[in-house]
Amino acid sequence: MGTETGSERSERPAATRVVVSYPADLSTWGRSILDRSSFRAYLRKTLGTVAVGDVAEEFVGVGCCGDTLDVPLRVESVDGGATVTADTRVEYTVREACGVEGGWQVQSRDGPTV
Repeated sequence: MGTETGSERSERPAATRVVVSYPADLSTWGRSILDRSSFRAYLRKTLGTVAVGDVAEEFVGVGCCGDTLDVPLRVESVDGGATVTADTRVEYTVREACGVEGGWQVQSRDGPTV
């Protein structure tokens, strides 16, 4: 996923919708972070030009005792142009588990999937 200036983005056709997947083993806490409007706004500002299959490791947050959570997000589909803008709708879908870890692991007896 590319990094572009604002003027470079405005010259390319805008995506109307981007579907991004996250792994099935992402914790409930991690999913709640992704679902925040502020995180979707962050993605709209940082994804840049995208194509199906692009993967970005995104920092979701810090859980208990500094346990960080980086989530591999993959572009599954793009409607319209390839450039994500402030007006692009960001949606999620779930894909196969990949062993993602992190997030509140210390406080959870069952680990990060709770």
